[in-house]
Amino acid sequence: MTSPTERRRRGRAARDRAPRSAHGRWIPSADRPDPLALLARQAEDRLPDLVPIRYGRMADSPFAFLRGAAAVMAADLAAVPDTGITVQLCGDAHLLNFGVYASPERALLFDVNDFDETYPGPFEWDVKRLAASVAVAARDNGHDEDRARRAALAAGLGYAGAMRTLAERGELDVWYARVDTEDILPLVRRSRRKRVEATLDKARRRTSLQAFGKLTERGEDGRRRIVSDPPLIEPLPRDELRRVGKIYSDYRATLAEDRRVLLDRFRLVDVARKVVGVGSVGTRCFILLLEGRDEGDPLFLQIKEAGRSVLEEYLPDTRPAAEAPVVHGGRRVVTGQHLMQAASDIFLGWTTGPGGRHFYGRQLRDMKGSVDVAGMAPSDLRGYADLCGRTLARAHARSGDRLAVAGYLGTSDTFAEAIAEFAVRYVARTEADHAALRAAIDDHAVPARSGV
Repeated sequence: MTSPTERRRRGRAARDRAPRSAHGRWIPSADRPDPLALLARQAEDRLPDLVPIRYGRMADSPFAFLRGAAAVMAADLAAVPDTGITVQLCGDAHLLNFGVYASPERALLFDVNDFDETYPGPFEWDVKRLAASVAVAARDNGHDEDRARRAALAAGLGYAGAMRTLAERGELDVWYARVDTEDILPLVRRSRRKRVEATLDKARRRTSLQAFGKLTERGEDGRRRIVSDPPLIEPLPRDELRRVGKIYSDYRATLAEDRRVLLDRFRLVDVARKVVGVGSVGTRCFILLLEGRDEGDPLFLQIKEAGRSVLEEYLPDTRPAAEAPVVHGGRRVVTGQHLMQAASDIFLGWTTGPGGRHFYGRQLRDMKGSVDVAGMAPSDLRGYADLCGRTLARAHARSGDRLAVAGYLGTSDTFAEAIAEFAVRYVARTEADHAALRAAIDDHAVPARSGV
């Protein structure tokens, strides 16, 4: 067992490989891949009728572009030296991939809540994506560059401060650490508290029962069916219904035995295809309506395609050689979520579908909610960035060597200041990439459907 002193020393030694201040000296590489070509490559394996929706959503703003361009940023991060200090990365740690959800004990937690791109890699990649999203959101909100820098700095300082604290704690203390929303409220300014409480109340109402009233209607046969709302929600043809039924059955087999017992008390009623997110648009995603004791006891599940993480082509596979040569996308997502989240959905599982496609399943709504950063005042954005930074540190500390990370960070603010500098530099790159997408859409080189 390596001693805490040696683990910290390993972290400090990583400064030779990637000096802390060097993170801020980012400029696009001369052979930087064309961002639109990277997005087009992703689109090759997606549902072609949905790809224009993805481009339309990304064209809305630089922040929307950043949300959908995890593959673009992965290529940019891979082009510069990294620390080599590995944690389980979210892979897409932008501001809107943090939020609230219900723990199995029904407490409302705040945590990272999207793991489609999760993969082991250097800890700073997540910090850089978070800080860049903060700076881009600030500029989208009309904040000047200094305020954008200060907001990004808050994310870096929050991360570093929390990691230093976690490095002093024991293994079980770190594993059980969580951000309960009841602990957040006292930290919120009095003028903002009502808005935060309203956001939390809205999340508490986002349950399967609420979704049942919104997403279903009674058919001619008297049974409840998922509402058709093309192209966002569409019923499936009979042959595809059978395929999804098989996916559901195989997904069930990956759940723990007690969860299977619970799931078996529900019967599958209806299935539909659903468009989700920004970066995920075009991947195969289904929502399943299940009924428990009666019609008033619904459960909505989401079964979503999980392809390769955008990080995989740039990072080594650290699994034991005896494991399967191909990373299962669904299992990758489920494992990453369990590693990073303080508590996870009880129905989190994975499976392989027709054609060898990988999927994972979870509840569609279980008191899930996120903060609306659009229009956020500078001080509020700084506070939220700090919270996300601290939350990301807790997630990394569960899966990686927190003492090595803390040793690398040291006691100064050098790392956080460099991350803030990187973030403001990346704003300019994101705005240019977004402008290139808009120009390509205007020239009809890229198909886009707006307002969907």
